[in-house]
Amino acid sequence: MGHRKKHAPKRGSLAYLPRGRAARPIGRIRFWPEVEEGPVLLGFAGYKAGMTLAVMVEDKPRSPNFGKEVAYPVTIIDAPPMFICAVRAYTRDENGLKTLTEAWAKSLPKDFERLKCIPKDPKTDEALKKMEDSLGEICEFRVIAAAQPRLASGVPKKKPDIMEIKVGGGTIEEQFEYVKNILGKTVRADEVFKEGQFVDVIAVSKGKGWQGVVKRWGVKILSHKSNKTKRGVASLGPWHPARVVYTVPRPGQMGYHQRTEFNKRILKIGEDGSEVTPKGGFLRYGEVKGMYIMLKGSVPGPAKRLIRLRYPARPPKEVSESPPEITYISLESPQGV
Repeated sequence: MGHRKKHAPKRGSLAYLPRGRAARPIGRIRFWPEVEEGPVLLGFAGYKAGMTLAVMVEDKPRSPNFGKEVAYPVTIIDAPPMFICAVRAYTRDENGLKTLTEAWAKSLPKDFERLKCIPKDPKTDEALKKMEDSLGEICEFRVIAAAQPRLASGVPKKKPDIMEIKVGGGTIEEQFEYVKNILGKTVRADEVFKEGQFVDVIAVSKGKGWQGVVKRWGVKILSHKSNKTKRGVASLGPWHPARVVYTVPRPGQMGYHQRTEFNKRILKIGEDGSEVTPKGGFLRYGEVKGMYIMLKGSVPGPAKRLIRLRYPARPPKEVSESPPEITYISLESPQGV
């Protein structure tokens, strides 16, 4: 009998090290793609309501199900309009981006009193004039936008979540006119994205606390005859090097990590949340009453978590021009209501 090759792949990917807690529950976007159309905001944000099921006509040309009805799990994101509270201009030098100046809106909604970073005297006109005079130096504009949880029916807080969103497309002059027009106003999801397009999802995953190596790394449970422990690694490593290397699975924090999921398709952007809210509401969220975004597949995080959407960093080569045809959205109760 010939020698059988031993196959023991490593459990758990090292690509996500260190598995520490995210700094804050709002995901941080480190890269913004270039877009041809514009000027337009390259991102948006909403609150995860939950999942349901939708039946759509498959429009991927080389799919074996092309033209047929296929059922897909979908995530509903409660997406009230975002308030543009400031515009920030950046210049670039050998060390990277530098803030030139920022212009805050003259009047902000009452909920913004809950934030500490709001300037008392914004001097909006002076800041906009400085931007206009320095258009030759400015390399990009970003807006400071605020998600409005008060308008998301299932989120039990009022303090706005603020974040930076880059403006893409067009020339710097066109971008300046665009940000000047939206400053102090609200922007809706359908002004940023369109149905059928792909987006990247940036969110902080569900927290699971401190977990052992079996749950955290997928380590095999040892025999009941094993020495000391069953739910642990059999060996922490050799005598030399005389330390535990970082590649050895160890217990620690699991979940509440920032994750980016590429190329989630927007199936629908609607104005009336009752079209997608199941009977009895979404579990741990309730009803969606205003604008919503329906994404194909799942997204990281629990219900109520802020989900950031961005234009795709590496979009698929073939994208259908028209929005998908949805024939059915399941409104069946997840708890038998």
